[in-house]
Amino acid sequence: MSDKQVFVDTNILIYAHDRDAGDKYRTARAVVESLWHRPILPSVSIQVLQEFYVNLIRKNVKASDVRDTVVNYLEWDVIHNDRKLLLEGMRLQDKLSISFWDALIVASAKTAKAKELWSEDLNPGQNYEGVVVVNPLNP
Repeated sequence: MSDKQVFVDTNILIYAHDRDAGDKYRTARAVVESLWHRPILPSVSIQVLQEFYVNLIRKNVKASDVRDTVVNYLEWDVIHNDRKLLLEGMRLQDKLSISFWDALIVASAKTAKAKELWSEDLNPGQNYEGVVVVNPLNP
């Protein structure tokens, strides 16, 4: 069990709750479940939780079930959107030539002091100023 701080991107959480995602659902479910047993709970951002909520609602998951799930994830280390995060996201977008939304995810992971950013959307192995992207769905 690793004691590295991990930041979890939206897509990993969505797959962990989307029964229609097949193998990705099973894999994501297992890796997200394992995060609850780590010595350091993972980090997410308000942005991640907002995207998670909206996307599961779009998949016709009952709103009250999604709210309950979001409340559970609020037990993790939650990075809040603020002016410092906004400025860091803009800086990273310019420096790294990535989308603004991805830059905010990286900025949140940096704010959380995460060593790993679990995501399927960013390039596995990519090092963003000390935060390395890991795709836990394709180990």
